[in-house]
Amino acid sequence: MEKVPVFDPTPRIKERARINSMDQYWQMVKEAESDYEGFWDKLAKEKINWREPYTKVLDESEAPFYKWFVGGKLNVTEQCIDRHLETKKNKAAIIWEGEPGDKRVITYLELYYEVNRFANLLKSKFGIKKGDRVVIYMPMIPEAAFAMLACARIGAIHSVVFGGFSAEALRDRIQDAQAKLVITADGAYRRGKPYMLKPVVDVALAKDCESVEAVLVVRRNNEEIKWHDHRDYDYNELIKDMPARCEPEIMDSEDPLFLLYTSGSTGKPKGVQHSQAGYILWAQLTMEWVFDIKDTDTYWCTADVGWITGHTYIVYGPLAAGATTMMYEGVPVYPDAGRWWRMIEEYRVNQFYTAPTAIRLLHKLGADEPDKYDLSSLYILGTVGEPINPDAWMWYFEKVGRGQCPIVDTWWQTETGGHMISPLPGATPIKPGSATFPLPGIFAEIIDTDGNKKEPNEKGYLCITKPWPSMIRTIWGDPDRFVKSYFGTCKKDGKPVYFSGDGAIYDEEGYIWITGRMDDVINVSGHRLGTAEIEAAIGHHPRVAECAVVGKPHEVKGESVFAFVVLKDDEGVADEMELIKEINEVITKDIGPLAKCDEIAFVPGLPKTRSGKIMRRILRSIAKGEEIKQDTSTLEDPSVVEKIIQIVQG
Repeated sequence: MEKVPVFDPTPRIKERARINSMDQYWQMVKEAESDYEGFWDKLAKEKINWREPYTKVLDESEAPFYKWFVGGKLNVTEQCIDRHLETKKNKAAIIWEGEPGDKRVITYLELYYEVNRFANLLKSKFGIKKGDRVVIYMPMIPEAAFAMLACARIGAIHSVVFGGFSAEALRDRIQDAQAKLVITADGAYRRGKPYMLKPVVDVALAKDCESVEAVLVVRRNNEEIKWHDHRDYDYNELIKDMPARCEPEIMDSEDPLFLLYTSGSTGKPKGVQHSQAGYILWAQLTMEWVFDIKDTDTYWCTADVGWITGHTYIVYGPLAAGATTMMYEGVPVYPDAGRWWRMIEEYRVNQFYTAPTAIRLLHKLGADEPDKYDLSSLYILGTVGEPINPDAWMWYFEKVGRGQCPIVDTWWQTETGGHMISPLPGATPIKPGSATFPLPGIFAEIIDTDGNKKEPNEKGYLCITKPWPSMIRTIWGDPDRFVKSYFGTCKKDGKPVYFSGDGAIYDEEGYIWITGRMDDVINVSGHRLGTAEIEAAIGHHPRVAECAVVGKPHEVKGESVFAFVVLKDDEGVADEMELIKEINEVITKDIGPLAKCDEIAFVPGLPKTRSGKIMRRILRSIAKGEEIKQDTSTLEDPSVVEKIIQIVQG
């Protein structure tokens, strides 16, 4: 691999960090290796407030359906709220800002009351009980967090559906979970304008959703909506009469906590099921280890609660750690590209966690914008969702972190529940673009399908070869698919192990570099090329803001490389062929001539969901000249698809 700079932790970070040296990290790794169950036993006893102790740390008898902390009893909301009331009742639990600028601060005591009232409403008005499924289709408002925690309080299983999903996508998830109740809002604000959610629910429920008995509507933007008699109920009115105390349901450690649907390669969404104790333990630990969260910190993750990042690192993790967590309703560039930096300055944010897509956007629209704000409160920066390209990393490090804040480039998935591979801010020498090393207790390895560890610079399958507490327990209603999807590819010592779906390589010093999905590969003349690797190379060209690479059928090679490129400037392409030549020269230098693009389209933007995920399936269809059959309603800007089609297909 090409030599990259290494950034050591600064004295300022090392002084406050829980894990402040690589010696300490390796000691923890050795503890987990020598006594795996003892390692987790110690942490579970130290961190969780148990109602009843567990009798067995790990039950592997029905692998891969592993059970953790068998027999233990708890309620996750007591871990997140009740236990903090003695010392933190007047501390801000949630700081919320709406896109129009309205603000709310909810203390831990107020959060306790709000969650209890919500829980009592679910029980008394709608008959929701332990094991019932509740779909939450909400914008980024505090009531979304209240709803999640209220379900957890009474033992209901929540399934949060991202508020940008279409009626069809919402219906699929309601049907699969057989939800009894849908909690939604009339609407919210985005890019300075109201957008509506309740009408989407109406369309979703118009057919084949017989399990739904009621819809609870939170009024956010007070736009006019249609109310269905005997089905739709006004949260703002009903909540007023609810008592502020609700005895928590005592849950078994392995009872389901929530379902979260993730896209499957077959098209049908998979209901990833997470349990109680293992999930909350790892959510809290990773807050403490990766973000080095302290009692006095104000922490901000910019994700949406509709994704696992919002579950673990906006709601459950920060609250379990007793921190102050921020929620923001809108987009990063409204009313301008300085919005986030103004908020960091105003709230004195200490840890900031966002996606590389957002970083590239803000770099493109306001490269010098962070200079206008006092960002000195920041200690730690983080990235999530995809590998970050080195150019974006350096801008984030220098402009936002002022060269003083480590960037924790975290690798994990909906299925893992929390971070798996990440730098530790006070210990790990960081290489831009590398997720670095597995966290203590996590056995993430790059292997072949027979479990043989790959040598440096050899691509392999990124697997987790031992079970871990926060892992997916099953796919809701489809255990066979669970086994096939995650334990059907790789083995180690003859036993199936969890395959993440990602490829990766070790460098000479053992650092892990994620190369992208193993199914996001282009087979050029028999050579498998990772799309993420090509995209990273293209990103090295000084004029490139971001790009997406897909494969296109080729008569001779099997597949050719097709790149969609967004430029940093708006000057257009004076000499398109010259720029294509330059980009291919960069690719040749970074990867080799085999990876050169046969075609490059310079486009105004990429088709992204509102969470920032690039919809490569749409780009593949465009590259092939196919009709677009995918649902584009979930895109941040659906019009960009037609613009790209015009450029590529004329």
